[in-house]
Amino acid sequence: MDIVLQQLVNGLTLGSVYGLIAIGYTMVYGIIGMINFAHGDVYMVSAYITAIAIALLTFFGIESFPIIIIGTLFLTVAVTGAYGWVIERIAYRPLRNSSRLSVLISAIGMSLILQNYVQLSQGANQQGVPTLLTGAIRFTVGDGFVQITYMKLLILFISLLGMGVLTYVIQKTKLGRMCRATQQDRKMASILGIDTDKVISTVFVIGAMMAALAGVLVTLDYGAFDFYVGFIIGIKAFTAAVLGGIGSLPGAMLGGLILGLSEALFAGLISSDYKDVFSFSLLVLILIIRPSGLLGKPEVEKV
Repeated sequence: MDIVLQQLVNGLTLGSVYGLIAIGYTMVYGIIGMINFAHGDVYMVSAYITAIAIALLTFFGIESFPIIIIGTLFLTVAVTGAYGWVIERIAYRPLRNSSRLSVLISAIGMSLILQNYVQLSQGANQQGVPTLLTGAIRFTVGDGFVQITYMKLLILFISLLGMGVLTYVIQKTKLGRMCRATQQDRKMASILGIDTDKVISTVFVIGAMMAALAGVLVTLDYGAFDFYVGFIIGIKAFTAAVLGGIGSLPGAMLGGLILGLSEALFAGLISSDYKDVFSFSLLVLILIIRPSGLLGKPEVEKV
């Protein structure tokens, strides 16, 4: 019983991270109908920026954990958001009216560019950051115990806070209304005076910022990363987005939590060696049984 509860705790933490990254996939798809296959590498870039931010703050003599975490979050989210803006301007905007295949190839090319750019600038060796937050809370369950570290509690808190703030922005603000209008009918939104190009750029920036939030949290928790770390977690976040319903913001959050819980339970109760196989098998199964996802709606072709 304690193993199941422990894996549920681990799965919630992992799922919240998947949900943050999946938001980037689902927002871009919802606004332009394309998958940003460079999104996982944006997450990877944020891991390196996290390490650089921590090094800079430490260099200037800052040792307080709250200041370090807030400063690192601010710097990483801001710089990674700028990466998202550049990616949209270079890889997507020039091909806005081109075929989907052209955009797909451009996205894959941008992914390779980011990987090689980081490999050449930062080296191919695995990098790491020091452990900044230690300690855990333990709950006795029968003859065993369930443990949740303070870092995992921080991940859950910041992830849920980020998702809540983004949901409020999309549902209640002028920017959110413009995003929803552009998603429903880009041409009509443009006729009504909405700068759809600006809205699309903003969506890419928001997606990159959510990936950066996940990058900071995971990097501080695991401590190690390399230039290829974005590939696997990017595919899993894409799986979460498809599971919840690509294009649905609540679906991305739900899909991330379901995938994280399923993967953690599979790893703890069956085998951790095949947890990635399980995740990708789940993606295939979803595409066969319900291609639109749990909260997604089948596309209706306009005539």
